[in-house]
Amino acid sequence: MAVEIMNRRGSVSPGTAAPAEERSCSWMKPWVFLVSALAIKTAFVTIYLVIFLHGSYGQYKTLLQNATEWCCVPSVSAGKKEGWMCCPKGWKRFQKSCYYISDYKMSWAESVQNCTGMGSHLVVINSKAEQEFLFNLAKGVFTNDYETKYYIGLSAYKNGQWQWVDQTPYKKADTFWKPGEPNLLFAERCAAIHVKGNTDPNTYSNWNNILCFTSCYRICELAVKFV
Repeated sequence: MAVEIMNRRGSVSPGTAAPAEERSCSWMKPWVFLVSALAIKTAFVTIYLVIFLHGSYGQYKTLLQNATEWCCVPSVSAGKKEGWMCCPKGWKRFQKSCYYISDYKMSWAESVQNCTGMGSHLVVINSKAEQEFLFNLAKGVFTNDYETKYYIGLSAYKNGQWQWVDQTPYKKADTFWKPGEPNLLFAERCAAIHVKGNTDPNTYSNWNNILCFTSCYRICELAVKFV
């Protein structure tokens, strides 16, 4: 008669079936692990969404704005290379400044905030050479508009006196107003470069004062980064 023999540890002899409880525990172990992993993952996702939706969106947006690619060219002085001059990718460099021309329109106040958000400011024009560069840059932008205006960082927005956004002193002799401008100063207190398509005459005296809530393109400026 075959007799089932148990060893001292309570296990069955070889060739006999394992108890039902032992088979059940072995079968459940992988599923317990998967369920635990899924619960941990769900918890992390939930925490992330809560943080993202309650206050971190602004930080995330700022991070995206600051994650900028830079384009660099050699910085040469007296025939010797002295490092690199860098501008954000997509910006145009002239002398020691970088310039960005927008592809959508805003009011003057919104334009100020937009440029500031990119670590720059609405352009401040200090010389005829800079004005010529910006005018040619603006003319080279293709639009379907009969005329196009680009906000610059000059306004009489607060006290009726023309002021640059970076507090550069306003000198009428160093300005480039169109003939007859500025006018209607009681209402039109913001300045813009005024371009009539690519056929605009080759004149650089093209500033126009306009209503500050007018939707215009804008030109932002920041200093070249030396590395």
